[in-house]
Order: sequence, then structure tokens, then C-alpha cells
Amino acid sequence: MPSSVINPPTNFSLDPFVGVWTASEASHLLRRTLFGPTYQNIADSVANGMDATVATLLTPTSTDLPLTYDAGEAVASFGQPWNLTPQSSNASLIPPTETARNKSLGAWAMKNLNNESMSITEKMCLFWHNHFAAPFSVDARSTLKYHQLIRQYCLGNFKDFVKAMTINTSMLEFQNGATNNVYSPNENYAREFLELFTIGKGLQVGPGDYSNYTEEDVAAGAKIFTGYYLQGIQSSTDNDVTSEFHPLLHDTSNKQLSYRFNDAVITAGGATEYESYVDVVFQQDEVAHFISRKLYRYFVNHDLTEDVEASVIPAMAAIMIANNYEILPVVEALFKSQHFYDVKLKGSCIKSPVELLFSLINGSLSTPSYDLATTSDMYLYIYGLGDNLGQPYGQPPSVSGWSAYYQAPNFTKLWVNSTHIKTRMSLAYLFTIGSGIVINGNTFKVNALDFLNSLSNPSSANAVIDDMILVFLPKPLTATQRLILKSVLTGGQPDFEWTVQYNDYNSDPGNTTYSLPIKQKIETTLMRLFILPECQTF
Repeated sequence: MPSSVINPPTNFSLDPFVGVWTASEASHLLRRTLFGPTYQNIADSVANGMDATVATLLTPTSTDLPLTYDAGEAVASFGQPWNLTPQSSNASLIPPTETARNKSLGAWAMKNLNNESMSITEKMCLFWHNHFAAPFSVDARSTLKYHQLIRQYCLGNFKDFVKAMTINTSMLEFQNGATNNVYSPNENYAREFLELFTIGKGLQVGPGDYSNYTEEDVAAGAKIFTGYYLQGIQSSTDNDVTSEFHPLLHDTSNKQLSYRFNDAVITAGGATEYESYVDVVFQQDEVAHFISRKLYRYFVNHDLTEDVEASVIPAMAAIMIANNYEILPVVEALFKSQHFYDVKLKGSCIKSPVELLFSLINGSLSTPSYDLATTSDMYLYIYGLGDNLGQPYGQPPSVSGWSAYYQAPNFTKLWVNSTHIKTRMSLAYLFTIGSGIVINGNTFKVNALDFLNSLSNPSSANAVIDDMILVFLPKPLTATQRLILKSVLTGGQPDFEWTVQYNDYNSDPGNTTYSLPIKQKIETTLMRLFILPECQTF
């Protein structure tokens, strides 16, 4: 398989990285594992070293519940969680209540990305949301449970995760599992379970026979998964949405699998029969290879070259199998590997819309902090920007997820198509010298002064430019590019003039005569940096 990487990596070892740990390596790791590292994140990572940084990143974080803030909500109180609140008994109030709860979910998701701290949790949640792709349910409570399940297992056991997702209310609804019964078997989930979620289809080698499973296995799986239904969907009395098992709806026959699974027979097992099937599928090593490829494409590079397939993927899969399909040891080894820090891989991926948005927002220490309604609507506006750019969080276009994560040969290049590239570039203007997001008379844009004061030496024009490049770009700029940025920052004046202006501001930060020119120069410089093609990559 010829490589599509212009300068392919040269080191394909998953052995521990033994080079010098510098800001280049630290920022590369953080760009791949966070939505937007700050200068302080990078500085701390350099000081703490690779092992401690990876350990911190792989510590899961929790989040609060989405809160009621929209007037369309007819049941839950303002400022309170709605996840255990039934629907209105008034049918006419169900649609606006669902709309209000979905708006709350969208704002909640964006808030989580904006407040990710030093943890890979949010990046892993997007990975799994794309992997187990499911859109919004007809009941927001079910949608929330789906995302809570992803959060619970984001660094956990993949086998257990699959079992839990199989009977998740949103997945049962989306893949018709809730209507799959002995009288009318439905193959939707049974097919995606094999093709997209666990082992992969592979190549077709005969009629109904693929590299990793056959149509017989799909049919058998449909019978195995029968018997589950949903309780509480849009109910005005049930506080929760749950999946329930009914024995009379379950196919109690023995299910014969194909030679691809060693002719295994799944015997009647009632509510837990599907778990036995999952266990049989996970006996195939190809499951570990399949999910390792997806992890690699998400965190390292889309190009699965012959060298990657021969060295990196088998090493990742071996770690996964040895750890009974725990995800954490696999990504830990990857993030500490020689291969991950190969210089040719830095900047080799194009940011997805939410990665682009929050690299600008988080990297500049920007967080809306107004009243609940205003802040939530600002986050919802950001959600809309992601939607306009082709990535509405919570609404993948199909069960396969977003095409940029799987569609060869372009992969992440699909994010910068002719429809979206102009809008992506306009974000630089919006969040810097433009109007920003204006809600209820409040404005949200880059936090220019706090960002400047967080850098290593704000009074030095050269240091400010160096730090900006380090935070937002995956590779150093040319001398000419760097000189242009500094000229924007200083207004073409000698460097000492910037030092004088900053020191005046720093001595009296409340004086707008000093602070406003500094703020405007930082915003303008960030705008010029954000429109660079390099800022689209990571």
C-alpha cells in the first residue's frame, strides 16, 4: 500500500520514547489529546516530563449534569437538572420541552469541551461518539444516558463497553433493537455490531462471506439480540428511560455461528445471552486490530501504511489482548512511544470543526462566565458553528460516524472542502477583531489580555510570538512568517516600544489608555496567526 504522507514517518516502534522531552514533544502530545492546550499546560508538561504528563492526561474527569435554562422546558425548574424529570402530561408541551432539553444538551457538550482540564476524557468521548455513532433520541433523557455511558467507559474495558452499549436505550432506538423480537428479527444492530463496532467487515471472499464474518452471523446475531424494549420514552409518569428484557419477545433457539467464529453455538441465555455472543466475537484477535486501527487514525495519522500495519497496529493489538481489552494501556503505550513523536507526524492531521473551534477558544484561555441563560446560549452558538462546519456534536450523519474519520483517501482533508473552508477562516475574525458572540448584550471572544499575561515573558515581543506559535501551531514558522507576525504585534515599531507599552499596561492594568492598545494588538496578531494554513492542522 503506497503511503499518502508526503514525508512518511521513519520510526515505527512502540518502544518508549527515549529522546529529549522538549516543548515540541509536549505540545504535540497535548494537541492530540486535548481540544486546546494552553501555554501553561505545555510549560507544565515540559517540567513534569512525559510519564507524569501522560499519567495526568489518562486520569478520567467527571462533569455535572445539563441544566434547564430555556423557557420551553415545561417540567423541570430553571437551573436544575432535567435528567430524571418525566415529560409533560400536556401533549402540546412535549415538543418544546424536548427542544429545550436538546438545547441544554448541546450547550452542556460545548461547556465540557471548553472546561476539559488536563484530561483526555473529552477527546476520548468524541472518539467513542464517532465509533458508536447515534443521533439524538426522541427523549433527551435517553440521549444523556448514551453520552454518560461513553464517559463512563471512555478509558475502560472495550468488551464491557460493547455489552453496555448493546442495550443502551439510544442505541436500541437508533438501530431498531427495541423492536427486534422473535416474531420479527431485525438485523440492523446485528450487522453494525460486527461491521462497525467490533471486528470489521474485511474483504468479501464469497457470497455473503467476508474476511471476518458471514451473513449467517448477522442473522444469528439478530436472533441473539431479541427481547429488549424501551420503557419510559416521552413518558409523563416515568422519571427515567430504561431498557427492559421480556422473555416472550426473545428467540430461545440455539444460534449457530459460522466457521468465522469456529462454528460456535450460542445457547438460550435469556437477558444475558447477548453477552455470551460478545465474548465469542472477542475471542477473535481481529477485534483488537480493528479498534487499534481506529485509535491510530484518530490520535496519530489516517494513513495506515504497510509499515504501520506491520509494526504499530500489531503491537497495539497485542497490548489490548494482553490486558483483556482495556483501552487505557493501549493509548498509554501509544502516547509514550517512539513512533508517536516522529517529527513527520506533527501537523499531519487537519483539525475537525470542534477541534478547530476549541483550539482557538481554549488556547486563548477564553471561557464565557455570565448568567446561566447567557452562557448556555453562547455555548449553543458555538455548537451551531460546529454544525455549520459539518460537525454537529451529538448528531453524526450516519451510523458510520463523520466521513472524515473513515472515508479514504482524503480522510481529514474532507473538513476543509470548498463548502467549509471560508467559514473556518472566518472564525479567526469572529473571535479576535470581529464582534465575537454577542448574547444579551454580552460579548464572548478571545481573552486577549489574560492570554498575554499567561505567556513566558509578555514584555518581550519575540517571546510573545514564540509562545503564540507554540500554543497554536504544530510546527515552527519560517523566519519570514514569524517576522510578519511580530510586525503586526509591534505595529512595525522597534521591539523596545512593545516592552514600554506592555510595562505601562502592567503597571496600571485598569487604565484603558494602556490596556486597550495592547488588547487590540494581541487580537490582531492572533487573527493573523489563526488564518495561517498551519493553524488548521495539529
